[in-house]
Amino acid sequence: MYDQSKLSELIRFARIDAGSTVIDVYPGDGGWTRLFSDIVGPEGRVYSFVPAEVAHFKNDPVGGMRVLAKEPGRENVDAVSADLVALQEVTQPADVLWLHLFYHDLHTALIQAKGATAAHFNRAVYQRLKPGGSYVIVDHAAAGGAGTGDAQSLHRIEPASVREEVEAAGFVLDAESTMLANKDDSHSVKVFDPSIKGETDRFAYRFVKL
Repeated sequence: MYDQSKLSELIRFARIDAGSTVIDVYPGDGGWTRLFSDIVGPEGRVYSFVPAEVAHFKNDPVGGMRVLAKEPGRENVDAVSADLVALQEVTQPADVLWLHLFYHDLHTALIQAKGATAAHFNRAVYQRLKPGGSYVIVDHAAAGGAGTGDAQSLHRIEPASVREEVEAAGFVLDAESTMLANKDDSHSVKVFDPSIKGETDRFAYRFVKL
């Protein structure tokens, strides 16, 4: 997670408010789900969505989110799982879909093994969001001109490629932020490398469904 000032700025950027319905895709340890749960309150709803493509991981991500949903005060959280492209089958129409450090995985063999291409997923997101809803993507930046070529090897993706793919699904770019940028990142090493882990150059986009 980020320091409090960046967290607050990211929440404002994502336009998550009391009463919002949020889909947190690939929630990891649940940190974002908990934060969103606190923000949206009893009138809101958070879907902690574990893609079936990663549900087999040893840390039992589905079980972890089910435990989280039973925590005191988490009555507004639903732990759900399905294939990425079946998002709409286990969630309700949402105000915000949050995708943190995961978009590049849409271009990896693990995710594509079950047919979940970026194009298919982006269309599923478009269908699931309410009119005016926000699709918020934060990810590790690849070098200019890399396109999607570093997604598998370095877990990075060029921002321009993300924009092109998401706009092809019907979304309009509403805002972008450099709050997580790091000009000292060479973009040449894997994001898990100790020399850059946690400090990668990251971009943030907010797309809107008109």
